[in-house]
Amino acid sequence: MEERQAEMKKKLAAIIVEASSGDGVVKVSASADRQLTNIQFDPEFLRSADQEEIEDLILVAVNEVMVLAATKEAEEAQNMLKDMLPPGMGDMGGMFS
Repeated sequence: MEERQAEMKKKLAAIIVEASSGDGVVKVSASADRQLTNIQFDPEFLRSADQEEIEDLILVAVNEVMVLAATKEAEEAQNMLKDMLPPGMGDMGGMFS
């Protein structure tokens, strides 16, 4: 079981999800194990935006990417559970979601 958990952690770390806010002026990437991997800003936006606007857009993008990462993590966990069940019982994995 520990081996499967380590395998799952490695797999989640390799899956990257992305979200943006402000029509793409802030872009955030995270791995499916919920680690931020990148934050990008449109340079033109940074020249004209005020601090509060920048902070708000960062919060929106980070919160969205964390939801996407959690969703991807749950999908992968369910797939792993299906793989662990005996043949013919793979549909029972939906009982736990």
